[in-house]
Amino acid sequence: MIIINGTDLTIPQVIEVARRGAEVAISEEAKQKVNKARAYVERKLDEHAVVYGLTTGFGKFSDTYIPLEETAKLQRNLIISHSCGMGEPLPTEAVRAAMLLRCNALCRGNSGIRLSTIETLIEMLNKGVHPIVPEKGSLGASGDLAPLSHIVLVMLGEGRAEFKGEVMSGAEAMQKAGIPTVELAAKEGLALINGTQIMTAVGCLAVYDAVQLTKTADIACAMTAEALLGIKKAYDPKVHAVRGHKGQMECAENLLRLLSGSRLASDRIEGKVQDAYALRCTPQIHGASRDAIEYVYNAVSREINAVTDNPIIFPDDDEAISGGNFHGQPMALAFDFLGIAVAELANVSERRLERLVNPALSFGLPAFLSENGGLNSGFMITQYSAASMVSENKVLAHPASVDSIPSSANQEDHVSMGTIAARKARQILDNAQKVIGIELFAASQGIYLRGEDKLAPATAAVYAHIRRSVEPVRDDIVMYEQMNKFDQMVKRAELVECAEKAECILK
Repeated sequence: MIIINGTDLTIPQVIEVARRGAEVAISEEAKQKVNKARAYVERKLDEHAVVYGLTTGFGKFSDTYIPLEETAKLQRNLIISHSCGMGEPLPTEAVRAAMLLRCNALCRGNSGIRLSTIETLIEMLNKGVHPIVPEKGSLGASGDLAPLSHIVLVMLGEGRAEFKGEVMSGAEAMQKAGIPTVELAAKEGLALINGTQIMTAVGCLAVYDAVQLTKTADIACAMTAEALLGIKKAYDPKVHAVRGHKGQMECAENLLRLLSGSRLASDRIEGKVQDAYALRCTPQIHGASRDAIEYVYNAVSREINAVTDNPIIFPDDDEAISGGNFHGQPMALAFDFLGIAVAELANVSERRLERLVNPALSFGLPAFLSENGGLNSGFMITQYSAASMVSENKVLAHPASVDSIPSSANQEDHVSMGTIAARKARQILDNAQKVIGIELFAASQGIYLRGEDKLAPATAAVYAHIRRSVEPVRDDIVMYEQMNKFDQMVKRAELVECAEKAECILK
């Protein structure tokens, strides 16, 4: 059970809820804060105060006063008119993460929503009512209005939802789950959709996986270094300490641990003075990506506990302040950075792959890792596939956050495009996982040709795990089936677990 209070949620807890179905509850302290803020809203309504989103329209209509008796209709109209998402549905795990993050933000007690409305959203999460949320349509300010509206639609008994593996109307899903639908009160529609929770949910899942990928990328490099008879002296800690970058030092330490005891990679290799950059500079390249990913991880850790509403209610100060915490720029820049960092892991991985398959660069391995080249093409086209995804990532890595387009009759004249940045980062991550999987496939073949018995203990454990499902390639086979197996191994971080079971704990 994950207890939320608006301040202490962690990224691993988001993963537990989003992917593993952990149940959620609100802390008693948070309930008190929510009730206090709602009482403040009710008092302002009784006073006929003019407060944005309570008794006014939205966006350009912020100067239009809404009578008290129409405030409930105002909130419903907000949701149904803002449900303008398009495209394929977001993955269920992203929707679950967004629902959790929205509940957590509301639990801070600065939104003025009723406790019962938050509890409805939590009950949907716990019982598995997952709104169908189109992935396109958010500008990233004022928050993720369109996609979050699709979540709220189901709370109203509208829209579409998935329940127990079947897509149905929102009303039917709520009825089957035994959850009463909601009639929104003043401020509630705005409180539910004015935030960065879609972009943050998508990016949160991506950055968590990116952390795992940095470790798998180090494993891939170590196995390639063995297949190519790499010079591991380049990973000497003295070299990296004098530069001082944390990620670089961690990567170099990982590579030395992985290669400890290897009889293929060593400090000196006869006939070689130094390796090419793709091997020799891996700590510098992987390390820079590690540092970037750590920055994003920390930014996301703050955002998942942030109030991104408008207006923000401060009951103790008798204030409802119209601000701009819904603006996604902190996440937009972070997710653009994440995409670039992950793309670089794939870039250098593909270059190591090229060295494995190219007989002019592989230090004695057969062309395209085939024992009977000519009749067999071997791993020739695996590099094509990796190169195509690396090039696709170069297009996707163009930052979304440098773009903006005015909306709401120029009232919202600068927007973040943070949700696009998050979605692009997720696509880049998927490509990078596939590329690193292909490198592992080729490195395993190179090790088979070079001598399986000469591996370091850590890489031997990884290699043994690989060979339980993927045999060496002796004659041409249908390659994509094996490539898909490696993709899944990478996505599940299986090889990291194998290395650590062999007492090689990776940073």
